[in-house]
Amino acid sequence: MTDSQTPPVSASNEDILVQSLPTISRLALVYAPKAAREQTLALLALDARLAHLLRHSREPMMAQLRLAWWRESLGQSADQWPDGEPLLALLKSWKGHHGGLVALVDGWEAMTGAAPLPKTALDTMARGRGEAFAALADALGRGEERQAALKLGRAWALNDLAMRLGHASERETVREMAAASSGARVSRSLRPLMVLHGLAARRLEKGDESGATSPAAMLKAMRLGLLGF
Repeated sequence: MTDSQTPPVSASNEDILVQSLPTISRLALVYAPKAAREQTLALLALDARLAHLLRHSREPMMAQLRLAWWRESLGQSADQWPDGEPLLALLKSWKGHHGGLVALVDGWEAMTGAAPLPKTALDTMARGRGEAFAALADALGRGEERQAALKLGRAWALNDLAMRLGHASERETVREMAAASSGARVSRSLRPLMVLHGLAARRLEKGDESGATSPAAMLKAMRLGLLGF
């Protein structure tokens, strides 16, 4: 089967992948147009899967081995992938652009080092998420927006990391990086990224999770997702 022939993904498998997403990612996915939903879900589910690998690996070496499997798989043609992995099946909707997601794996691997992580590792993580959304722009036929998607994805990553890191010096470094970053406007196909960035920035500003889940946050998500500002 070639990359241009996307096999059907059962609704149950899609539901499983949706349920694996963090709440904010699920909310962002709501604003993906139908033509972009599978590709967007695949990226968000991959990001969530890689995060899960790090959280549930007792040793950095185990996480690195599992990440290496994903790096190898994403470096292959989709027709070489094994059957039975719902996420890989969904990634066939990327029509061969999945190689751009290797940067996301590299970003998560940079987080396996000993704390406190250096600024270079934190930047690798942020850029990896940015590169992943630039690749999504390519997969959606929006190559002219890849730089905006990269910039916005990196800014989202920094705002998100600033609330997630456990080491004080890491948080401070990322907060400084986030303050120096800025978002970007993108077309409807990439609006879920604007929702992710907007809610992560609001959560960081408020200092707790309610910043991304309150009624006011839901209104902001709706405005970003539907209107783009």
